Amino acid sequence: MSFSPKPGDPTWVDLYTTDLDRAIAFYGDLFGWTAERGGEEFGGYTTLRKDGRAVAGAMGRHDDPGDPYPDRWTVYLNSPDALSTTAKASEAGGNVIVEPMAIGDLGAMAVIADVGGIGVGVWQPDTFAGFESVGIVADGEWNDHIGVPSWFELMTRAYDQSLLFYQNVLGWRDLLTVADTDDFRYTTIHAVPPMGGGIIDATGHLAEGVPGSWTVYFGADDVDKTAEQTVALGGTIAFEPMNTPYGRLAGLVDPMGAHFSIGGNAK
Repeated sequence: MSFSPKPGDPTWVDLYTTDLDRAIAFYGDLFGWTAERGGEEFGGYTTLRKDGRAVAGAMGRHDDPGDPYPDRWTVYLNSPDALSTTAKASEAGGNVIVEPMAIGDLGAMAVIADVGGIGVGVWQPDTFAGFESVGIVADGEWNDHIGVPSWFELMTRAYDQSLLFYQNVLGWRDLLTVADTDDFRYTTIHAVPPMGGGIIDATGHLAEGVPGSWTVYFGADDVDKTAEQTVALGGTIAFEPMNTPYGRLAGLVDPMGAHFSIGGNAK
């Protein structure tokens, strides 16, 4: 399913990896993705497709002693003006990691650190809007979303501050508080489907020293079998498959160390 993203909606994901060839093979086997490698003008950036539709990107990681972070998936949020968004991010207590830059005639990208210090991408579309296929999860049902980005989640210890940050910087407006108890605090980006994703208060949920993050969930027809296949392909399991009110979920790690999650219908 395609959709027209509103300002602040997740609009793209890409993988920064130390082994692009192995990543292409791993995700191809796991999700049935095909890879379209870009030319030198795009630094070899690779578009990953599901049934011919663009669902993600990937690029090889260059040796950079100034980059202390591991291989990773980055979530990009839609912006009508990347330059304005990065300026607002700085004013709101965030930082600009990658200044806005044009990517040919496709659009412009930037990367910021939010008020909780968590990195997130910004995408200002031109000829390329972002996802050509995306799943929409409603009432815990993950139908026909195999290998397609379907949910995006920010886990942060700066929960209240982050809600204000994304409202002021990315234009989030119609939020829905799903839960607000001492044990579980969760807000979705929209009040009605497609909700796009949400923010969870990580206080008490993340071990000390484990940073918060944005995470992408890909749809799976069988979460348990997909987790098993991940291990067989050289990856690992970050958290075992479990039933939740929002479907059956699992956290996975690819062979190079990049974290992602999967979701499917509960058993």
